[in-house]
Parts: sequence; C-alpha cells; structure tokens
Amino acid sequence: MVNNQTEYQKAWRRFRRNRPALFGLWFVVLAILVSVFGYTIAPDHSPDANHQIPEMALAAPGSSTTLLKVRLAREPEPAGFIKRLLSGTPVSFRYLPVTPETLRQEGDSVFFQQAKRPDAIHLVNLFFSVEDRVASNGAQYQFRTGTGEVQQVSKAAVLEKWHNGSALTIRTFPLGADKYGRCILSRLLLGFRVSMTVGLISVVISLSIGLLMGILGGYYGGRLDDLVMLVVNTVWSIPTLLLVFAIVLALGRGIGIIFLAVGLTMWVDVARIVRGQTLALRGLPFIEAAQSMGLGDRRILLRHILPNLLGPVLVVAAGNFATAILVESGLSYLGFGVQPPAPSWGGMLNENYGYALGGKPLLALAPAIAIALTVLAFNLVGNGLRDALDVKSS
Repeated sequence: MVNNQTEYQKAWRRFRRNRPALFGLWFVVLAILVSVFGYTIAPDHSPDANHQIPEMALAAPGSSTTLLKVRLAREPEPAGFIKRLLSGTPVSFRYLPVTPETLRQEGDSVFFQQAKRPDAIHLVNLFFSVEDRVASNGAQYQFRTGTGEVQQVSKAAVLEKWHNGSALTIRTFPLGADKYGRCILSRLLLGFRVSMTVGLISVVISLSIGLLMGILGGYYGGRLDDLVMLVVNTVWSIPTLLLVFAIVLALGRGIGIIFLAVGLTMWVDVARIVRGQTLALRGLPFIEAAQSMGLGDRRILLRHILPNLLGPVLVVAAGNFATAILVESGLSYLGFGVQPPAPSWGGMLNENYGYALGGKPLLALAPAIAIALTVLAFNLVGNGLRDALDVKSS
C-alpha cells in the first residue's frame, strides 16, 4: 500500500507518539496563552501586578481580606481593551484593608479600624474623585474633582451606592503575598510574558545571525569560512554570562538590552550547526545538479539548502529558547536583568529567596518551579523534534 503522507506529516505522527514531547508542547502552548492574556486571568490587573497592600505582607496562601475602595483624587485615563491586555488596568482606587465587624456608616462618613486605630472617610470619597473637602448643600454634596470641575451629587444616590456594597471588595491571594503585599500568583503569571518574550526575541536574533554566517561559511568555504569560524570560536571561548554582563554594562539595563545581549550570546550554536549541515548538503548530487543547470547561488541557498536546514534549526531553536529563559532569570536574580517592578521570575527569586528557610518556602519555590517547568518543556520539545525529524525513525 502506497503511503501518501508527506515528510512533515510523518514527522508530526512520530512527534505525537513521544508523550514527554507532547506534554512539553502543550505546556509551551499554555505558556504562550498565559503570556498573551496574563492581565486578564491574573487576580491583580494593575500594571506589572504591582498593587501593594502592606497590611497583607507575607500573607499565607489562600488568605483573603476585605478592602474598602477609595476613589483616587485624579483618575487615570481610561484604558481600551488592547492597552489593558498589554499593560494592565490603571489603578483608580486606593484600597484600605478593613474588618466588616468594625465597619460602620454614620451620617456622611464611614468609620473603620485600620492599623489598630480608628479612622474615618467621607462617603463621597468612596465613589467620586475629590480634590478638596466635600461641602454639604441641603440634599446635595458639592465638591471639586481632580480635573477642576465642580460637581454635585445627591445624598440619596451616595447612600444607595454605599448600601449596595459597591465600595467593598474581597481580594484573595491563592499563593500568598510577598513582603510588599503583592499577589504572588499574579506576578508569577505575568512572569511568563517576560520569559517568553525574552526567549522569542533572543531566538530570532540568534537565528538571524547564526543562519546567515553558517550558510555563507559552509557554502562558499575558503577564506570566508575561515573568517566565520574565527569569529565563532572567539565568541565561543567567552563564557556566556560574562559576555552578557559585558553587553549589559556597556549598553544599560533596559529590557531591550536584555533581548539583544542574550541573542548575541546564542548565535554561535546556530552558526556551527548550520555550517556543518551546509557543508554536508553542498556536496550532494541535487546541489551539484542545480549548479550545473546554471542556477544562481541565491536561489540555491534559498530554495534548496535553507529548507533542508529546517529540522536542525528547529531543534537548536528550542534549546536556545530554554537557555534564554535561564540566562534572563539568572541576570534578573543578580540585578542585571529586568528591573523592578516588572515581574520577572529571577527578580522574584532575588526578593524572596531569604524566606525559603524562614517558614515561607513557597515565595521562592513558586518562581523556581515555573522556571524549571518552562525550561523542561522546551527541552522536551527540542528532543521530540530531533527524534521526529530523524528520517531513520519509523
């Protein structure tokens, strides 16, 4: 019976048989979805999940608290769907932890217990942006907003809002809170975006440089190949972290510099593999036939050699993705990577590693497990691609 499956279909069939590789692929897909929709699914929707509630510092996993929402005097500009997806929802309220037992409303004010002392706030401040004191004018409240506009609202409407419970919310911390009172789960989820973005851009940079130098050196040979190998061996001789440190110290600590630094340290692996594969392909009959037919070097490289490099390049790209995540986490742990308050797994380890032996190990274990699982997933995918693209496999 004739098998009409293409080589790619056969490779996919072999890949699906590899259970660890399939698990790695599903985890990578999940990581991509979390990276895109992180702000939507995270409990804390604020930019960088940096909403701090000092009273909840080092709260245990599963802890929850009742918060009284106080409208800020100056409201941020409303964010559209794309902006909320990319950078979160700007904070419009100040949140005060309260206990329902001590919370009561008398006249124009709400009284509550905060930091072991009684406190009070005007009802209008809960629902409207108020720049100065609220004046009572019969059945109306009058105040000036943060934009300078004088506004009036009926007392009955304010009381109705209060009795509807819209001034209260409950915040839960599924994995607990860090020393600043920030939600660990939210920062962990947003850390996927940082790691996946660093990995993606670094791999694109490394593939672009490595493919170009490897193909040119392997195809043309001679002095060009000697020059390529000289550059490759020179960069190869420099320890990865040392080279990354040098680039970061020279160009700065911005997140864009991290992309560039990590990408510039991984292209040598791509160049060595691509050069070796190109040298092997250059001597095959179909390449010699193309040359004898008068096809130009550009067409041969793009139409005949580059497609045959797809398998090895995908394998090394998966490995480089995992390496990029590890390098970025190491840099952030040492303070040279993504800078606070951006949620980076390495930065979370740096902030919380002291609590690992202090009775709150989850603060350090959560980002460590996220790093380990993500790196493992990409390595499993790389191994699965290597076996699936091996034409000798059944």
